[in-house]
Amino acid sequence: MTARRPARASLVDTVALGALVFVPTFAQGPILRRRRMVGLAARWDTNDWACRLLRRLRGKHGTGPLLVKVLHRRVLLLLSPRDARQALEQTTVSLTAASRDKVAALGHFEPGAVLLSRGLVRQDRRRFNESVLDYPGTDHRLCPEFDAVIRAEAATLISRTTGRGAELTWDEFVRTYRRIVRRVVLGDVAEDDERLTALLNGLRADANWFRLRPRRHAVREQLWERVLGYLDEGSGGLAACVADAPRTARTLPQAQAQHWLFAFDAAPIATYLALGLLAGHPEKSRTDHDYLRACVRESLRLWPTTLAILRDTTRRTTWSDGSTVPVGTAVVYYSSYFHRDDSRLPYADRFEPEVWLDGRAAEDWALAPFSRGPAECPGQHVVLFTSATLLSALLDQGLRQVGGVRLTPDAPLPRTADHHALRFA
Repeated sequence: MTARRPARASLVDTVALGALVFVPTFAQGPILRRRRMVGLAARWDTNDWACRLLRRLRGKHGTGPLLVKVLHRRVLLLLSPRDARQALEQTTVSLTAASRDKVAALGHFEPGAVLLSRGLVRQDRRRFNESVLDYPGTDHRLCPEFDAVIRAEAATLISRTTGRGAELTWDEFVRTYRRIVRRVVLGDVAEDDERLTALLNGLRADANWFRLRPRRHAVREQLWERVLGYLDEGSGGLAACVADAPRTARTLPQAQAQHWLFAFDAAPIATYLALGLLAGHPEKSRTDHDYLRACVRESLRLWPTTLAILRDTTRRTTWSDGSTVPVGTAVVYYSSYFHRDDSRLPYADRFEPEVWLDGRAAEDWALAPFSRGPAECPGQHVVLFTSATLLSALLDQGLRQVGGVRLTPDAPLPRTADHHALRFA
């Protein structure tokens, strides 16, 4: 019996996908955001154009996945929540998170990280990560220490941006958040190590170009040696938990710790946009911790920092419409399309953190700000605790927005947002 092939995008469809989905995603910077391109994307609301196109293709081809030929690769674009759930649930079974494109990008700075690993090596590194990060618990054993670090840094930020004419800008905010991350991950001795952040960001800028830019192995070795030095000291933060975590010669703790630094770097974007949402929705402004965690998740739903979730098939895989694709097919879950699908989500374009508290989001596998299934982010609760605590400290100051697009309930929220432009006083 001949296997059924998935619907295939026409040449016109492929050109439209390139212009409205793939090119804007690449231009904004999938690994390190490019400020100017993010501003242009927000001005044109490129995510809205992409969502409209994908809905049109779903109407034209059906809810099954759509096969797109991109240069020499077969790319399967998911269009239904059912297929999205399958891709996430079957990761490590019939699909892998260590896709060729992800390896090409993240391999610039973390080739030994769990996210790029397969088989027994992945199991080894995942076990180490879950142990250090206290996954799946919602509160890390070091939360009291993290709380003190976050509030001390918040107080410094507030004192620096308080006074006549002073404003809280993205640059001030992200500088503070990165100090917090260095202290949370590597301990207080790393708080002023801006060289570490600069090395990582330089390699992340390279990663935006995937295979088009050569790898700078010497720079990566500098980064790894710096991280390993902090781990050997075990001076505080998550680094203090490394010694007790299960590991083997294949674990590469420095690669996993470096990945925590990288994975944390999307958090300030989500947190800063959540600050804008709460400033624009005073009726929803609360400071209890669970609610603020939900606000950060909702910010990630509205404006995903992971623009697309990538998988590669490791077996011949059959999808909801009965179509089958061979091994090595790239599978793409375009985040904004699923998170802002107003044909099935009545709250698609409004701020509704309650969905993360009342079970609606938990039941919907197509909402995956931290991924789901076997590759779900094991550090998500540390990230949410950090962001919620910082939000709580800042909201106590009665911040109001004075610059950037207003994120208010007066109209549907834009599907692309420029976090750089937001300013508060």
